[in-house]
Amino acid sequence: MFRLLYCVLLLSLVACKKTSKTDVTTPIRTALAAELPEIQRIMDDPESHGVQVVFSRITYDPSGKPVFDDFFYRAKDSLYFYPASTVKFPMAILAMERIKEKKWMNRNTRFFLEEEKEETTVAEAVRQIFAVSDNRAFNRLYEFLGTDYVNQKMKDKGLQPFRLSHRLSVEHAADIATKPIVAYKNDTTLVQLFSSYNSAPDTLDLREVSKGKGYIKDSVLVEGPMDFSLKNYYPVKTLHNTMKRLIFPQLYPEKHQFDLRAEDRKFLLYAMKATPEEAGYDALKYPESYDRFFLFGDTVATIPENLEIYNKVGYAYGTLTDCAYIKDKESGVEFILTATVTVNDNGILNDGVYAYKEKGLPFLAELGRQIYHNELLAISANRNHLK
Repeated sequence: MFRLLYCVLLLSLVACKKTSKTDVTTPIRTALAAELPEIQRIMDDPESHGVQVVFSRITYDPSGKPVFDDFFYRAKDSLYFYPASTVKFPMAILAMERIKEKKWMNRNTRFFLEEEKEETTVAEAVRQIFAVSDNRAFNRLYEFLGTDYVNQKMKDKGLQPFRLSHRLSVEHAADIATKPIVAYKNDTTLVQLFSSYNSAPDTLDLREVSKGKGYIKDSVLVEGPMDFSLKNYYPVKTLHNTMKRLIFPQLYPEKHQFDLRAEDRKFLLYAMKATPEEAGYDALKYPESYDRFFLFGDTVATIPENLEIYNKVGYAYGTLTDCAYIKDKESGVEFILTATVTVNDNGILNDGVYAYKEKGLPFLAELGRQIYHNELLAISANRNHLK
């Protein structure tokens, strides 16, 4: 039933899609020109909504080598948006890389923060990060790695600009000292991983780094913009390129690849694609479409079996972001899409009054559907041409 409903939805999109403002050479502009309310509510003023999009069409040359055809819309490293939970994406990957470096650790090695005593593993933290974007799981990996390690690794791999500077949703989030960790080397031996002192972040000199006309702090409205100059920084092109390196490592020199055990990379990809229910969460609370902003962000639906979606989202302060590798095993449509949009209509940050459901999620879902459909039509046209 869900599959039938989805097919009807896709067919209706083709039927109602208009392209009167279309530049046919740019797939993003074609999608954003669709005269649908979900798109035009945002595109009537893309600047105030902070829209940035990166799209990579994926095809294969005669030898089977993947080829990227890249397109950009307002994707500028100098234009700041708050990345929210998208920073969990490189944290999860680099935690897998770190356990390989330590040799005696693996993704199922138990560890705990000295102050918490609650045991976890890198595998469990990664599963929680991708299934429900768990902040505690991210913060535990933050203590395990530290900002200096993460920032240097991203630099070494050519994934710049990027800056990790703080934890998420905790007091003293920007404390430069990590917390001591104790890990089980085996069932009887404990190893203490001492805290590290990390570099204090520099002030970001970017456009839009001060946001809004006011913000809530300690339940009090503070007049004036909120300063994000010391916050995490993960622009859309760097986020997009992180996905490229993970999915298609063979296209990059060895020094720019993530150094993962084969089984750890396989586990990581499974965690990214798995539904919350497959990760052990209640399907009624976390349906299959949970945190799948593209295609399904405005629906509660079962994802068709022919579609594979590997993604990481972020949302905070009225900004929604998704980065996804999407593959249709039946049609051959294959692409990476990254986009961010801000829907904070009242200009007040941290008040919880954001138009996520009304504007943000419908926009990202429809953007994904338009991109997918245009690619599907292009493949169909090409096949008909070759007949």
